[in-house]
Amino acid sequence: MSIPVTVVDYGSGNLFSVTRALEESGGRVTLSGDLATVAAAERLVLPGVGAFSAAMWALAERGLTDAIRRFVETERPFLGICVGMQAMMDYSEEFGRHDGFGFVRGGVVAVPATGADGRPHPVPHIGWNALKPGANGWDGSCLAALEPGTAVYFVHSFAACPERSENVLATCDYDGRTLTAAVVKDNMTGCQFHPEKSGPLGLKILGRFLNGARP
Repeated sequence: MSIPVTVVDYGSGNLFSVTRALEESGGRVTLSGDLATVAAAERLVLPGVGAFSAAMWALAERGLTDAIRRFVETERPFLGICVGMQAMMDYSEEFGRHDGFGFVRGGVVAVPATGADGRPHPVPHIGWNALKPGANGWDGSCLAALEPGTAVYFVHSFAACPERSENVLATCDYDGRTLTAAVVKDNMTGCQFHPEKSGPLGLKILGRFLNGARP
């Protein structure tokens, strides 16, 4: 039996790939920008690509900001992907300071332009990188089916910096710089990486989300 899940359609966010991946993982996907549909969803996914400010503007322009807040207050499962994860934070410094939802305390800052040795490295951080569990591990979460060191696919120039270590679900190492790869709080999970681009292991992550994995 397929599992109902709603993907927020705000005109951006790699919608086709996310929808297909959720379907492959056992989801029955509703792609919607309708406020009532979003607020009443059984499970909600907020995808995202591009700039933080553009994503938050598009959500607000369509009236979806309040609908997403109402959904989160119900404590039903929520998943943010890439910019959708960054939107969970208090703010981003991308192209100036812009407010996020504030679901997770902390901000979104630029990926360092150099490695720990001081040498320049490419930004955006693009490609496959290994996940490391956060301080509290990832048992019971969407990542629980993965072994530490599992590689997933990243494309980002900015990264979340949660204030509280318990909100860091996973990290990755980029030339000696520790970047937040996933966040967690209450009914919410966020992935900086793209599970929909991470092959069979990414589908496992989405499958656990659909089947009720909790932080």
